[in-house]
Amino acid sequence: MKKFIVLALLCLAVGATSQAQSRLEHLTVKSEILGVEKAYSVYLPDGYDTSAERYPVLYLLHGAWGNHKSWNRTGGGEQPRITDEQIAKGEAVKMIVVMPDATGIGERRGGKNMGYFNVSNWAYEDFFFQEFIPHIDKTFRTIATKEGRAIAGLSMGGGGSVVYAQHHPEMFSACYSTSGLLDHRYRVVPTKVDEIEWLWSVAHTSPVEFLRHATAAEIEKLHTVRWMLDCGDDDSLIQTNLDFYSEMKRAKVNVEFRVRDGVHDWKFWREALPLILGFSFPVEK
Repeated sequence: MKKFIVLALLCLAVGATSQAQSRLEHLTVKSEILGVEKAYSVYLPDGYDTSAERYPVLYLLHGAWGNHKSWNRTGGGEQPRITDEQIAKGEAVKMIVVMPDATGIGERRGGKNMGYFNVSNWAYEDFFFQEFIPHIDKTFRTIATKEGRAIAGLSMGGGGSVVYAQHHPEMFSACYSTSGLLDHRYRVVPTKVDEIEWLWSVAHTSPVEFLRHATAAEIEKLHTVRWMLDCGDDDSLIQTNLDFYSEMKRAKVNVEFRVRDGVHDWKFWREALPLILGFSFPVEK
């Protein structure tokens, strides 16, 4: 009888474990700055709903002509599956992953209002820091400190993540750019010129140009962020990543740079995601 009770309890424990799971939500936040509701996706780790624990937050930015669901979709970033696997293997800590929307209103979600920067009549960066991050910290059980935040992104989102960490180093402990668009001289040229108005509205939004003109005080603050670059050896944007790496070295700011086999595609970015997760909040071993 005792053995039966123990076995039953074990079965109940296994059943509870199998039912526990992470979840992905697609939500919106009203922005007074932008005058619209902006969509975002949020990944909540296994155990979020059954504990009072607070979690670090990774802000994960999509690329041009993508949206807040790009990092999640099958054949895209497959973020929920990969994050679950990395946490289960002990290669990543339990974290909240927030994926904002930075789409435009033109064809293929491009054109006007696409991107992460302040441009004429569209102050997206102000929205991100004055409204979006406070909304996330108020809505979810986050660790609302520099040590509890990291930022990463691919392509346009890689450039956005670096710009945000340059402009607001007090907000993030780590920044990871994969296949990042880091300088306005290396553009992905679309069929319509107006689709790239968002890229670098002024020169200082380019991470490379920021470094070239940064003050000593600005450079000093960059030392408080851990930096990682990741780019494919056959990616057309590898030169801008090399330029950024060189400028960081010239400024004596520590940065890691990995060149892997690959091009500018989702296969490369899916393979980058485990690296992003582990770098953002290192697992204590």
